[in-house]
Amino acid sequence: MSDTFSYFLMAWLDPQLLLLTAVGTLAGIYVGAIPGLSVTMAVSILISFTFSWDINNALALMVGIYVGGVYGGSRTAILLNIPGAPSAVTTAFDGYPLAQRGEAGRAIGLSTVMSVIGGLLGTLVLAGTAPYLADMALEFAPRDYFLIAVLGLLLVSTLSGKSLARGIFSVALGGIIGLVGMDTVTAQPRLTLGSMELLGGIHYVVVMIGLFGAAEAFYQLHNLNQVPIKQKVDKIIPPFKMVLKYLPLSMRTSIIGVVVGALPGTGGDIASLFAYDHAKRTVKNPSSPFGEGAYEGLVAPETANNAAVGGAYVPMLTLGMPGDAVTAVIIGALVIHGLNPGPMLMIETPHIFWFTVGNLALANLFLLLFGLTGIRVFSKVVEVPKALMIPLILVLCVVGTYSINSNMMEVYWMLGFGIFGYWLKVFGFQMGPIILGVILGPLLDETYRQAMSSVGDDAGQFLLALLANPLSLVLTLVIVLVLLSQTPLKPWVRRRLSRQ
Repeated sequence: MSDTFSYFLMAWLDPQLLLLTAVGTLAGIYVGAIPGLSVTMAVSILISFTFSWDINNALALMVGIYVGGVYGGSRTAILLNIPGAPSAVTTAFDGYPLAQRGEAGRAIGLSTVMSVIGGLLGTLVLAGTAPYLADMALEFAPRDYFLIAVLGLLLVSTLSGKSLARGIFSVALGGIIGLVGMDTVTAQPRLTLGSMELLGGIHYVVVMIGLFGAAEAFYQLHNLNQVPIKQKVDKIIPPFKMVLKYLPLSMRTSIIGVVVGALPGTGGDIASLFAYDHAKRTVKNPSSPFGEGAYEGLVAPETANNAAVGGAYVPMLTLGMPGDAVTAVIIGALVIHGLNPGPMLMIETPHIFWFTVGNLALANLFLLLFGLTGIRVFSKVVEVPKALMIPLILVLCVVGTYSINSNMMEVYWMLGFGIFGYWLKVFGFQMGPIILGVILGPLLDETYRQAMSSVGDDAGQFLLALLANPLSLVLTLVIVLVLLSQTPLKPWVRRRLSRQ
């Protein structure tokens, strides 16, 4: 117990870790707030600069950027009606009408407090449930990991916007990219097209920087001459009575955020959507009609998307499965630093888990501090012309990619994925499913082959094992339910959100 407590307080007591967490949280707020910059892009670029760092230092900075970035998208959603991140889309439904009524300051203050409440509750759930889930995960057979990978790939398609077919295509495309290189079992070239350069595979950080960084920079050229909107902001700190009034709703939507965030491949955008729908169905007398400046419509998504951060860490740390695109990148950071995300992480390096829990709690406290200050400075940052911002993003992408292996070929690959990602975005494809496919594809291939080897490559015996083992049977039934329910689910949610 004393070791656990000391690991938890490590980031709180070490001045360097304290500073990195603070800097990461502050930077994350501004990265998440500026349309065209994403938290995933920032973390993926950051990995290449932290190869030589101590793992605690790297994680402290990444956690801060993650927590701050998820919240930061609400700033532009409220002030400009331009969500800085997908998880802030529903925040704009009522946040921007509040700003139009001259209540932007109070809306930002309330969203900050509720975001911190959601983030702390998500961290509490992570600390309370993850150790038990890790113990249970030690009982998983290769077939169970295969089923979890299948489930993760199915749930990833919820990141694909309106089209399930596009989500499935994106996941499959990511899986194919992840399988390029030498076969791990036979050592034969796979999907290399005879190229010696591809025998080592395509580094997933290169793919991430290209699809999230360069592609977004290219895409923002469409709005290069867009004139920033100015907004006067005052009266930031919300009254205590207002916070107390909306606390029950924030607690309920925090639970929604944690549960949805813990599903591999979902994240804060889906959690905020579900939370907003919950608020519309359960709040009888909102402060204003939903969509016209209801504070309930602001509280629900902002609490849920920050609670989803702690939820997303649950499958990442216990099963080695990314909860969302950001945790997929963080998995890469753990692997690069020689760690093993999954059940063995809790046994081999328990200090990493409790350090992460303590770091998340600390980042949320910094979020409260920075979220209630610096609003006027922020309003100037969002007015930076895109003609200056876009070249800076591209320079960071090139430098970050080259620093991975000092290989110019990887820079060319990054730019190629950037151009490819640009065209995918033009046609309405999302980048999240592709990146998660790159991560989950090799896991799916490896676990399936291990599972088949355990039954002598007999498909009948494999299916029998799925039905005979209780855990495998439950996972199989969950996959069937997801397949049956996922197609009508999103149109149903959209219809619910369009009512009233």
